[in-house]
Amino acid sequence: MESNRSSVASGATVKSAVCVLFAYHEMGYACMEALLKMGAPIAALFTHRDDSHEEIWWRSCAELAAQHGVPVHTDDGADSGSATRIGALKPAVIYSFYYRHLIPESVLAVAPLGAFNLHGSLLPAYRGRAPVNWMLVNGEREAGVTLHQMVARADAGDIVGNRAVAIDDSDTALTVYRKLVPLGVELITEMHPKIVAGTAPRRKMDIAKGSYFGRRKPDDGRIDWRWPARRIFNLVRAVTHPYPGAFCFVGGRKLLVWEAKIGAENGTLGEPGRVVRETADGALEIAAGEGIVIVKIAQFEGGAEGIARDALSEAGLVKHAILLD
Repeated sequence: MESNRSSVASGATVKSAVCVLFAYHEMGYACMEALLKMGAPIAALFTHRDDSHEEIWWRSCAELAAQHGVPVHTDDGADSGSATRIGALKPAVIYSFYYRHLIPESVLAVAPLGAFNLHGSLLPAYRGRAPVNWMLVNGEREAGVTLHQMVARADAGDIVGNRAVAIDDSDTALTVYRKLVPLGVELITEMHPKIVAGTAPRRKMDIAKGSYFGRRKPDDGRIDWRWPARRIFNLVRAVTHPYPGAFCFVGGRKLLVWEAKIGAENGTLGEPGRVVRETADGALEIAAGEGIVIVKIAQFEGGAEGIARDALSEAGLVKHAILLD
């Protein structure tokens, strides 16, 4: 395969090296758009149908492909039988941009210049699913994107390049994601010509020095008010809109917390989960295991989203309420 790659690279240009894309989400759209602007021929797009249970805020890769006459496939994922079909497209390179299924090794092998994935973390840290959400949950101060070769094991191939950006306390998962998209575009714009020319850098990924996080489960969003204030704050901003939201239970009812901030990080200021006081703007100061969390926007499941005081008062629950069922 290496000699085949060398011979292809020696005569290839960006405008002659056929690409097949597996792409979805805003990152998929932006990176596909970057390839089109470079004049890269795209033989096909494999993407996902939108899930009606998700808040869809991103642009459609399928619509972008249709605008440029790129054939679109919305299969449930490539399998070993896909290798023949994709091989018939004669791709020089395969890219995966936020595609949600693992692509079989037999499919990866049909591209002589290689198959590459853009992952939303600084690999080998945060291999696996939902890296941005997990980074915020864990209180990380830096995020990034990595372009790497795809191999049989997920997020494990040689690193081609990466870009980093700071995470601030004002960030949510959505704002961090929006910071990553232009970094992904920069990386593809720089590295695609090098991949085509056979000059892209390669660095072996040392998985032992990284970390892996799996798919987030619904119960991962549950707040435990016995946690320190910062841990609760990090969870809220990690899963607020467009994600399902952090939650607790009050009187047997599910309360979603959409916006919060840290009131204090030190000291024990009351029973964990107890409303300490109401602020002038209707936010609620709630005692954590250590410190205070100020809940600004909340919603009982099935009710209206709004100022925390109003959400709880509708249930007759503001003064000295305990949010720890």
